[in-house]
Amino acid sequence: MSVHNNVKKVTTHVLQQMKSEGEKISMLTGYDFTMARIIDKSGIDVILVGDSASNVMAGHETTLPITLDQMIYHASSVVRGVERALVVVDMPFGSYQGNSKEALSSAIRIMKESGGHSVKVEGGQEILESITRILTAGIPVMGHLGLTPQSIYKFGTYVVRAKEEDEAELLIADAKALQAAGCFAIVLEKIPADLATRVAKELAIPIIGIGAGNGVDGQVLVVHDMLGINNEFNPRFLRKYHNLYEEMVGSFHRYIDDVKSGDFPNKEEQY
Repeated sequence: MSVHNNVKKVTTHVLQQMKSEGEKISMLTGYDFTMARIIDKSGIDVILVGDSASNVMAGHETTLPITLDQMIYHASSVVRGVERALVVVDMPFGSYQGNSKEALSSAIRIMKESGGHSVKVEGGQEILESITRILTAGIPVMGHLGLTPQSIYKFGTYVVRAKEEDEAELLIADAKALQAAGCFAIVLEKIPADLATRVAKELAIPIIGIGAGNGVDGQVLVVHDMLGINNEFNPRFLRKYHNLYEEMVGSFHRYIDDVKSGDFPNKEEQY
C-alpha cells in the first residue's frame, strides 16, 4: 500500500518516508480557504502558501511587495480549509534575510498566527544563520534553490538557473548545506533536469521540482497556472490540466445575457 493512501495527516516525516519508498510527492499552491479545501479533499500531499500570492492574488509584477501580515492572512485562510495536507508557508522577502533574530521572530509569527505547519525560505549558504535559528524553535524549514523569485532584481531575469558548471556546483553545495542545517525538503526551481536529478540522488531529504524535470522526488505548480485560470503564463514546464479561463468567461457571458434578458431569476429561483 502506498504511503499516500495510508496516512490521515501528512507530516514532514511522511514526506521523508515517501522519498525512502520512491513514492512521488504532489504539491500545489493555495492562497484561500475555498480553493485550499478543494485541493486538500483531492488528496494533495503538500499545500504551499506561496509568496506567489503577490502575483496571483494581488497583481504585483514580482513576489517582493507581499508583506508578512499578508502572508499570515493567506496562510490562516488556507489552514482553516485543510485537514490532511502539510501546509508550508513562504516567508516573504525581507522577513529573514540578513537578520537571524528577525527571521526567528517572523517564523514564530507565521506559526502562531496562521497555524501553518512549516515555513519555506529562498537561498543557500548566505541564509544558513537564519535557517539554523528558526530550527532552534522547532519550526520545520523547507529550502528553495535555483530560480529564487525574491532575487529577481539580482538575476535580472527569470531564465533557467545553474546551466554553467560553477553555478551548478554552488547549487549542489547549497543543497547539501541546507540538508546539513536541518531543512526537511528543498524546492528546486527552473534548473536543468540532469542537475536536479543529481541533487535528488545525492541528498537524503525530499527534493521538489518546478521546471526541474522528472528525476526529483515530487512536483509543485501554482494552482491558477495548472487550472488554466491564468492564461497569460505558458512556460515549458507548465502542464495545463484545464482551461478554466475560457469556461469562466463563458459562464460570466451567459449570466450577463440571462440578467439582461430577464431570464434570471425565473419563478423557481425566487421566493
